[in-house]
Formats: sequence, C-alpha cells, structure tokens
Amino acid sequence: MISVIVSYRIKPEFIEKNKENIQIFLKDFEQLDTSKFKYSVFVKEDGVSFVHYSQYADENMQNELLNVPSFKAFQEMRDASGLDGSHKVEILHSVGTKGNLG
Repeated sequence: MISVIVSYRIKPEFIEKNKENIQIFLKDFEQLDTSKFKYSVFVKEDGVSFVHYSQYADENMQNELLNVPSFKAFQEMRDASGLDGSHKVEILHSVGTKGNLG
C-alpha cells in the first residue's frame, strides 16, 4: 500500500475556488475503482492550509488517479494561484492500523 500526505497553503482569495476544484475531482474519482484507494482532503483551522491524505492499493491505482483530468486541472489552478512555497509531499510507511471508521 502507498500512503501520501500533500500539504500546502493558498491565498485567502483562492479558498472557495480551491474547495470547488476539490469537489470536482472528488466527484470524478467516483468513476474509479474505489476499493483500491482512499482520498481525503482537509483544511486546517487557519482556513488556508490544506492537507490531502491518500492511500493506494498499488502504483497502478496511484497513477490512474493522478492522471484524472479534473485532478490535473486542480493541481494546475492551485499552483497558478500563488502558493507560498509551503507545498510539501510526504510518503508515509505504515507501522500499524486499528479500527474501521468510515
């Protein structure tokens, strides 16, 4: 399994558009085999810091998801909005998990 956290801060004037773009690609993700990935997006209390947490069954599923056109468009618009250098991608290695909270 592949687990990734992506975090970034955006300008306040881009918050609503960023949220709209996220909803668009999440809806498109419904067309994929949802038994092979989990993708969650959070906004921190400051309102401008976003965290995307994703898990993929394998590299093929990760590549398929990352190439969804609306997701690529989201990334382009997010990057063009003027990120402040906070964009960070982290690969996680599982140590263990308990529970099944949906």
